[in-house]
Amino acid sequence: MTDMRTAEGSAPVQGPLWGARPRDWAAQEERHHSIYDNIWPLVDVPAGGSVLDVGCGAGTFCRLAAAQGYQVTGIDAAASLIDLAGELVPDGEFHVGDLQFLPFADDHFDCVTAFNSVQFAADPGAALAEIKRVARPAAPVVIVVWGRPEHSELTAIVTGLAPLLPPPPPGVGGPAALAEEHVLDTLIERAGLRATASGYLPVPLDYPDQEAFLLANLSTGVAAVAIRTSGEDAVRDAILRAAAPFRTASGGYRIEAESRYVIASA
Repeated sequence: MTDMRTAEGSAPVQGPLWGARPRDWAAQEERHHSIYDNIWPLVDVPAGGSVLDVGCGAGTFCRLAAAQGYQVTGIDAAASLIDLAGELVPDGEFHVGDLQFLPFADDHFDCVTAFNSVQFAADPGAALAEIKRVARPAAPVVIVVWGRPEHSELTAIVTGLAPLLPPPPPGVGGPAALAEEHVLDTLIERAGLRATASGYLPVPLDYPDQEAFLLANLSTGVAAVAIRTSGEDAVRDAILRAAAPFRTASGGYRIEAESRYVIASA
């Protein structure tokens, strides 16, 4: 692991939040596999090429890319998640850092991906400009964000936590900050990227029992803020109340979420 937090945007805020319960978040990240499985086949990367995952978390996507023979690099604000990524992908290169200040040379990577990370940057436009800078000319860039709130049952969880949260600090984004199409599309264009494909993906999230569901949802950055503000017991209760409609007959939970993806060219 290399720590390169010499310049910081939202990393000092987001890193401790998302890294508070790293193994619980890693388990939740595995449930996002359908995103990688559906989008990655749409991306044309030279065999053995270099792939940077921006906001790589615990390295779930990096493991998939490495297994296909790509040279993998990841960067994330949470040191504890970077440690897990290094365990998961021993041959990968991982750094602690900020999306807005990528510690890589210009025109360096054959592909850059950002799965549900750009919306948490202090300045998403600056993060996208950095992604453009480090991607080789014409290299594919993959941006994934939350989909339409009305099409995602995760909205109910975030809404349920809202009364337990303080006012957000200036310049810190949230899960749905880029959910509206025109917002992300405008930022992509301003960053000098050219969108070549986009769409929505259903993201089913299954949990075998209540404890697995709680551990996953307590590991998010939003939940970490709520816990600091209102205490874990109140957050657990709020999550369970919000998720009551999604409990299955077997005692588990199934959440139907949605992601939006944009594939662009650098």
